[in-house]
Amino acid sequence: MTMINTIRKSDTQLKTDVLAELAYEPRVEVTDIGVLVKDGTVTLNGYATSYGEKREAVRAVKRIVGVKAIADDIEIKLPHPLIQTDTDIAAAAAQHIEWCNLIPTGINVTVREGWITLEGEVEGEYQRKAAGNVVQHLSGVKGVSNLVSLKPKVTATAVESAIQSAFKRNALMDANKIQVETSGHEVTLRGNVRNFGELEEAERVAWAAPGVLFLDNQLTVKWVFEEQH
Repeated sequence: MTMINTIRKSDTQLKTDVLAELAYEPRVEVTDIGVLVKDGTVTLNGYATSYGEKREAVRAVKRIVGVKAIADDIEIKLPHPLIQTDTDIAAAAAQHIEWCNLIPTGINVTVREGWITLEGEVEGEYQRKAAGNVVQHLSGVKGVSNLVSLKPKVTATAVESAIQSAFKRNALMDANKIQVETSGHEVTLRGNVRNFGELEEAERVAWAAPGVLFLDNQLTVKWVFEEQH
């Protein structure tokens, strides 16, 4: 007989697991990051040497079984050799966007005190995300505001069926437990998922559908495990 139970971890065990995962992640310097846990909510503080490292630390915590929520209080503290002028950062960002064949022309880059702002229009969310991804790890970057907007060519009627079909094809999620609701180009996801990885995968798949302008992800993470009797 197989029983499905909600996973319950003590805050002490959860903190141990988080620290172990941060230490395991090669892109994170765990000695500079502090971890606090209360009632399943993980707070990260301390310092990261880049915006990319800060994001990887949060992503690592999302992989931990039992995490209910994450508060990201990590500050970015650039080593002296990595400090660059806004002009240098803007030039590097524009060049990397030009090199990426997923990103169409017309993306504008503005940099102020190490913070990049991206503006423009693209047809799909994957293009908008690609623009943010190619600049987030550049030397000297303290943060990225991705203000690129979506202007799809696909009609709204095809959105729901495309997402549902993609969910059914995906081996990383249980499509039967996710409801897809559409209103024009707006999509709402409801239901339960087994972990943050499945939640993020559902969100990625939904955004990948042509024509999605807004996504309301109301999925709930319900950690479960199996006991064999």
